[in-house]
Amino acid sequence: MREDLLNIVKSFFRKNKRLPSYSEMLSLFGFSSKNSVFKIVRNWIKAGFLKKENSKLAPTTKFFSLPLLGFVRAGFPILAEENKNYLSLDEYLIENPEASFLLKVNGDSLAGIGIFEGDIVIIERKTNASPGDVVLAQIDKEWTLKILRKERGFGRTFLVAANPRYPPLYPRFELQIYGVVKAVIRKFN
Repeated sequence: MREDLLNIVKSFFRKNKRLPSYSEMLSLFGFSSKNSVFKIVRNWIKAGFLKKENSKLAPTTKFFSLPLLGFVRAGFPILAEENKNYLSLDEYLIENPEASFLLKVNGDSLAGIGIFEGDIVIIERKTNASPGDVVLAQIDKEWTLKILRKERGFGRTFLVAANPRYPPLYPRFELQIYGVVKAVIRKFN
């Protein structure tokens, strides 16, 4: 498989929000034969990077995947072994894409559990959650992202931060759960 050519197609897709036509690929790859382009595209379809939808080429989730080269120890340094597989971040981070959405975190109330301002959280829509889950909730008509807790003995649910500067939030009227945090995405500069 020609990864260098696939990377050219991925770059074109990021820039133009569509796949290039066969003629455009001919030009992008610097080929003189359309047959060469057809063979390469056929191999990408067999490998699962592209598919045909209504006789048009379309990207698959594997098209957006990144190479997973192996494991690296975070303790003492050792050589990393290269074991080239592909991993789609969508498939890895999002269990239920139809019921999931993203939110950008504003504030530092969850810094104690590693969720910082500017992070992106993946929320799975659900109205039930377990104590200890990080939830998107509406408490007395205010939206927040906090940890769900249940009071011992009384069974009353409330929300807590992971930062000692913030007090627990007990609902005066109502507490509704709208989703549970499934993953956190942070981009390092």
